[in-house]
Amino acid sequence: MMTTARVQVIVRDGCHLCVDAVEIARRVCAEAGATFTTLDVDADPALATHTDHVPVTLVDGVRLAIWFLDERQLRAALAR
Repeated sequence: MMTTARVQVIVRDGCHLCVDAVEIARRVCAEAGATFTTLDVDADPALATHTDHVPVTLVDGVRLAIWFLDERQLRAALAR
């Protein structure tokens, strides 16, 4: 059975905001013991609705942030 990571960051190659969001998510998830993954908006047609908003950060399948990921906000979401 495949499980979905608690935190997903929808990204695009060459996106500097994506690099920042991934770094924050990676660090916070490592500290919180939460699972984390990235999804390429250009590789999956199902993600096309997010194409103008990357990075998009989801926690437990719910959108937490677009463009800028706030570390405190992510910590709070993971604590729920």
